[in-house]
Order: sequence, then structure tokens, then C-alpha cells
Amino acid sequence: MTRIGIIVGSIAEASINRQVANVLPGLATDEDVEFTFLEFKDLPFYDYALDADYPQVARDWKQAIADVDGVIIVTPEYSRSIPGVLKNALDWAARPWGQGSFAGKPVAIMGASIGSTATAAAQQHLRAILGHYDAPTMGQPETFFHYRADAFGADGTLQDEAQASILANFVNAAVAHVKQFARVSA
Repeated sequence: MTRIGIIVGSIAEASINRQVANVLPGLATDEDVEFTFLEFKDLPFYDYALDADYPQVARDWKQAIADVDGVIIVTPEYSRSIPGVLKNALDWAARPWGQGSFAGKPVAIMGASIGSTATAAAQQHLRAILGHYDAPTMGQPETFFHYRADAFGADGTLQDEAQASILANFVNAAVAHVKQFARVSA
């Protein structure tokens, strides 16, 4: 069984990126995959003074990443970059020095936005960060999802076939990416 963690870059309860992330597991065609959401909202602000004695919540966060074979990050774009809370979570995962949680961990990224340029700038910044972390990041398909509220039913299911096809293409490529790197490192 391949385990894939999903990280949503927003902690907002009404996050459209969380709504999109919630439908991804149901669009995966590979039945040998288990998805789990990796939550980081309880992390304090990163402080290198804590590297010698990591708080339990940070150790749990790092362990959650260690426990999966790969990660999907679904993030909004704030001020032409990634949200500060996501950057904070990534900083905790990268430390203490030499103990980065993302080293060698395959990652796929996407984002949803109501705007026409979607999350292109945020994804480029995220790619730079993940490259520094030595995380093999899926290059294609780049997925800049144009969110439309009317495409989702009241129960959160995706009702629009064209949008479902875009997300299915992404999640199935992400699964293949994770499995490819899992085989290589095995």
C-alpha cells in the first residue's frame, strides 16, 4: 500500500484549496493508495532556538511526513507567494539542520484560485523551496486549478466533468510520481 499525505497550504475553514484537496482521493484510479491529510495548524512560529529540544507538535509533524511515501501539496497564493503558515510548516519540517523531512520525499504540487492566473507564482516559490530540500518534485502536469463554486455540490462533491478530469489527471500523475520514487529508493 502506497501512503500519500495531502498538505493544504491554508488553515482557513472555508479554504477552496481544502475543498479541492478533499476530492482528490476519490479521483485516484489506483486502489493500492491510501491518502491521509497532514495538518500543521497547531505548529508555533519556527524558532531555531528550539532545534535542540523540538516541541512535541513539531516532532509529530515531522513524523507524519516520515510516515508517508510521498506528499501532495495543494496551496493558495497569498501576495504572489505561498501562505506564511505553509512556509512556517515547511521550516519546521526542514530542521534541525541535516534532519529535513522532505529529503528524497516525492512531492506533487497544485493550487486552486478564483483568479485567472491561479497559483502560478506560489507554485514557483514552492518548487524553489522543495528543490532546496532535495524533494523530487513532479514537473508535469502543472495544475493551476481555476476554482468555480458552482462546480461543487452542497456535499462538497465535484459535479463538473471537465474540472474532475483536470483533477483526476493531476492526482493520478501524482500517484505515479510517488510510486516511481518509492521503487527507486526501495
